Amino acid sequence: MTEPTLRMEIADGVATITLCRAKEYNTITPELRDELAAAITAADEDPTARVILLRAEGPAFCAGYKIDRFIDEQHAETCGPDRIWDSATDLRWMGRFVQTYMKLWYASKPTIAAVQGWCVGGGTDLVLCADLIIAGRGASFGYPPARVWGTPTTAMWVYRMGLERAKRYLLTGDEITAPEAERIGLILETVPDEELDEHAATFARRMAKLPANQLQLHKLLCNQTVENMGMASSRTLGILLDGVARHTQEGVDFEARAGAVGLRQAVRERDSPFRDYGSR
Repeated sequence: MTEPTLRMEIADGVATITLCRAKEYNTITPELRDELAAAITAADEDPTARVILLRAEGPAFCAGYKIDRFIDEQHAETCGPDRIWDSATDLRWMGRFVQTYMKLWYASKPTIAAVQGWCVGGGTDLVLCADLIIAGRGASFGYPPARVWGTPTTAMWVYRMGLERAKRYLLTGDEITAPEAERIGLILETVPDEELDEHAATFARRMAKLPANQLQLHKLLCNQTVENMGMASSRTLGILLDGVARHTQEGVDFEARAGAVGLRQAVRERDSPFRDYGSR
């Protein structure tokens, strides 16, 4: 039996979901996807919880997908024996991950994420679906697969920080420090790293003092504005283009290089011209 990827507890009106694969930097696996989906649903349905707080153990909130498993399982699901890519199957397969992330958005109750360390790649697809994000000042965000092998599947970047800033970071893949993420509106606020957990929990408890129906009505009102801007169609395009980006010549070459020299070295080579992320 595999170890659980998270745990949940409810107290003072707050359902706290904690990712607990610290040694693996809380990388995304099918098990984490399914357990997180179940936890968010349970928290949203529990009458004693008014707010959902997502946090993580260890040095990183989420360092993206567990790529070795991702590649193997994606090939098994979406490629034939001659490595013919099925874009429709890929859309459905990747969409299962996105459906879990979007549960943070579509939960009737407010969702808060407390982020420490790395939150990159697929980790941003996940966390940007939360209603509010609080980060430790040492945290870092970014979408390095923008350089090769991916596009943001939940397509939240423009909605969070505007068109030009989203282009600025997606057209370079540059790393975003937590203070910069706060300045440009990607996240709500930053606090000292050692104060993150208590600050986020205190804020969640403060929010939970409101009646549950008031919280749900205000969240629906705010989110519907973004829905009316076409978020659902943007998200569908993001999932589809992510599959396309993994199967361009450059995407296939990157994957082959990772197979030859190891993923870490391939990522280091990708990022070294920019001198950020793991290349440091």
